[in-house]
Amino acid sequence: MLERYYQELLNFCSRTARNRDAAADVVQESYARVLAVQHSGQPVPEPRALLYRTARNLQIDQHRRSEVRGEALQPDDEETLSAELDSLAAPRACEPDTAAESAQAVSALLATIDALPLRCREAFILHKFDGLPHAEVAERMGISRKMVEQHIKLAMEACRRCAGDIGFQAAGASTSRR
Repeated sequence: MLERYYQELLNFCSRTARNRDAAADVVQESYARVLAVQHSGQPVPEPRALLYRTARNLQIDQHRRSEVRGEALQPDDEETLSAELDSLAAPRACEPDTAAESAQAVSALLATIDALPLRCREAFILHKFDGLPHAEVAERMGISRKMVEQHIKLAMEACRRCAGDIGFQAAGASTSRR
């Protein structure tokens, strides 16, 4: 988890901390808190979103503590920082709606792949997920390269239709909210 989100979270925190070291401290504390939650046995379905929320809350707490200690910024700087913290949002991918839509899209694509004929599905998985070239897929399955190409083409068309349906539903849902 650390390697995966560290730089992204550090950049996020640096935008308001104005001090890279302070931002690094916030990121480290965020990781410590999220890891503590994970080690407690409590499931964390979206660790990235929890990291962002924790970091943002820590920055707000630091700002409040500095005000109480009299280390507050000049009034203009304080208003600017406060406005930045209030408007600071995690990337769209961390939002619950986006995560739910993404999970639904993945489920739909997996269902589409599961619905493929057995040999077609096998060729598609060997090629797309295992990264095997057509010739090796053909050799493993005991079929011609041309047949592998046809299976993969059929599977790709099914996935494109599914993606188009998902995109159509998402577009329809966003217009119906307005």
